[in-house]
Amino acid sequence: MSEQFVRFEEMPSSFAFDAESDAEIARVLAKYPPNKQASAVLPLLYIAQGQMLRQTGSAWVPVAAMDEVAKRLAMPAIRVYEVVTFYTMFHTSPIGKWHLQVCTTTPCWLRGSDEVVAACRKVTGIHGWNETSADGLFTLSEVECLGACVNAPIVQVNDDFYEDLDGASTERLLEALKRGEKPPYGSVIGRQGSAPEGGPNTLLEVGAK
Repeated sequence: MSEQFVRFEEMPSSFAFDAESDAEIARVLAKYPPNKQASAVLPLLYIAQGQMLRQTGSAWVPVAAMDEVAKRLAMPAIRVYEVVTFYTMFHTSPIGKWHLQVCTTTPCWLRGSDEVVAACRKVTGIHGWNETSADGLFTLSEVECLGACVNAPIVQVNDDFYEDLDGASTERLLEALKRGEKPPYGSVIGRQGSAPEGGPNTLLEVGAK
């Protein structure tokens, strides 16, 4: 099913931060001086979206949550709405439990992102972009450069990068997510950071002093 905009009357009528979110908000606001706490709008929206994921299984920010953020930061609600609708990291309607953000720009494409896309569609049953699987587990999005080109191709799953993928490893990743397992993020071939495949090949010895 396609990701659809939620009509205002169908949105939650209220939103309240829970204890976990309140504790995180206190840590965030402590970083900002008095009368400058509106600058914390991005992290507070992220906290709200994370709470929605914990409570509903879908990471999104309903209008009631935007209003609560505005109240906490003593700022006009319209300014919060503007932030939410500007940044693609925030969602204004429900998405799947696992948001598959597939990079298809040049470095990833040259390294096989077409195979990754095909594997995502095969496992999830999703045929297009910005759609959610029938079981509600996956939403598939095409994104621009994720900034980890050296380990291309890349899929960002929620907040985590899975790197050095191909068709087969992408299928294994998604099947694990289907089973409720979350494999360790990073390079799926065991690459150390952005070192060459097989490990570092320079500066292997420390010279004598």
